[in-house]
Amino acid sequence: MNPLFSLTLAAALAAVALQPDVAQARERQSTITGANGKTATRNVVRAGGDVSSSTTLPNGKTSSRVVDRSASGTTATVTGPNGKTATRTVVRQP
Repeated sequence: MNPLFSLTLAAALAAVALQPDVAQARERQSTITGANGKTATRNVVRAGGDVSSSTTLPNGKTSSRVVDRSASGTTATVTGPNGKTATRTVVRQP
């Protein structure tokens, strides 16, 4: 194969690989059933660096986590099965 063609092909492939991805939401749901027949479910949605997830335990209690990423920083909020919420914010310096 021609070395110039190989170099051009490699450069073209690298350019395509470095293109930013179009933000597309991805969802996933999982259900786990224990030996006693009780189930827990987990739902996760990812879009453009943001993540939202929730877990429902067999006793019906739910916990969740939401992460919001932007150019200015990241905020993560966690809510436990007892309803208590904690938030952490990281601000990016210009």
